[in-house]
Amino acid sequence: MKIAALYDVHGMPWALEAVLAELAGENVDGVVFGGDLVAGPFPAETWELASSVADAQFVRGNAERDPQPEVTSKLDPGVVDQMRSWPVAVELDSVLYCHAAPESDLDVITDATSDERLADLLASTDAPLVVGGHTHMQQRRTRYVNAGSVGMPYEDDVAAFWLVVDGSEPSFRRTSFDIERAIAALERSDWPPAAEFVAENLRRAVTRQEATESFGG
Repeated sequence: MKIAALYDVHGMPWALEAVLAELAGENVDGVVFGGDLVAGPFPAETWELASSVADAQFVRGNAERDPQPEVTSKLDPGVVDQMRSWPVAVELDSVLYCHAAPESDLDVITDATSDERLADLLASTDAPLVVGGHTHMQQRRTRYVNAGSVGMPYEDDVAAFWLVVDGSEPSFRRTSFDIERAIAALERSDWPPAAEFVAENLRRAVTRQEATESFGG
């Protein structure tokens, strides 16, 4: 199977829209949304895009497990309940897709994570490949791969980052999107952190070093 893994969209429909347009040429067999999908500036618009993807599967992230009021207030209560009920992991073609690590949606895996710690985090599954996210940085470590973040990457670059898994072989993807359009929409929005998000995530790129120092290992 050929699966697209779209993680950590964080309510950024412009980034997701660009990825879905590029995805049309990938001939994938399925799409997995890996959690933290709508927690961000435009949850309803992001959900409308994601829910339009035929036969997509959804993994619950920490942001779906414990959604913030500013997010739930913009979504139908039935959608919020649906998100809370998403599985913590899905397995497709022997590949396990979870939000952070198999046992927790908050576990941190970065470049600073030791090999021993990584082995402990993966010990609960014998899947030959585990796809996670949560730290917003693409990474391949033994049988673990981080899909990156569509909407809030920490990659020294303002773009959308995602993953294609063909059989058991992961392939990183990067998609440009209309950053100025996103900035204009955010500046018109009533999202409280809009100005800070524009300054820190769109006018500049968060670096891997900054994120790794913040997250630790």
